[in-house]
Amino acid sequence: MAKLYFYYGVMGSSKTANALMVHYNYHERGKKALLVKADIDVRDGSNIIKSRIGLNHECELLSNILNYSNSQIKKYDCIIVDEIQFATKKEVDFLSDIVDVCEVPVMCYGLRADFKNEPFEGSERLIILADEIHEVKTVCWCGSKATCNARYNENGIVREGEQIELGANDKYIALCRKHYKEGNIGNEK
Repeated sequence: MAKLYFYYGVMGSSKTANALMVHYNYHERGKKALLVKADIDVRDGSNIIKSRIGLNHECELLSNILNYSNSQIKKYDCIIVDEIQFATKKEVDFLSDIVDVCEVPVMCYGLRADFKNEPFEGSERLIILADEIHEVKTVCWCGSKATCNARYNENGIVREGEQIELGANDKYIALCRKHYKEGNIGNEK
């Protein structure tokens, strides 16, 4: 039976690397997996998924697969979606339809919450609809489990602003809850 999976973690927890490895594993076993990402993520080009450790692969945009017919979807053994936090409720509902109607598993990777510890629309919907939810873990600079995405600049942690501001290590750091609350980004930055 196909399932809808949500793999969430803070920035830098290797979500994208995991998605790319799953895609590779399907391919290595002679299976066909479709790699997809949210349209807004254009940091590495519109049709490329790239991890921080350098793995990358061509992908399809989420908005494009909304137009796929059931027969097109059924050609795949799995759909793998990166940056799912940027998806709309409608897009997540469509992914759940792929699972329920086409019986194709969908594996989604993304952030659970933004830099204010508020949920993203796509992640919130997945928490409600997913058959399985798994955390991809990493650590804070102090060694404790990182659970918060902190946006920062030369003045320290940024607490206000638009929910979406694309960036990586240049703008965000994963922190434990304590250091997030304190605004302590350690000596790394």
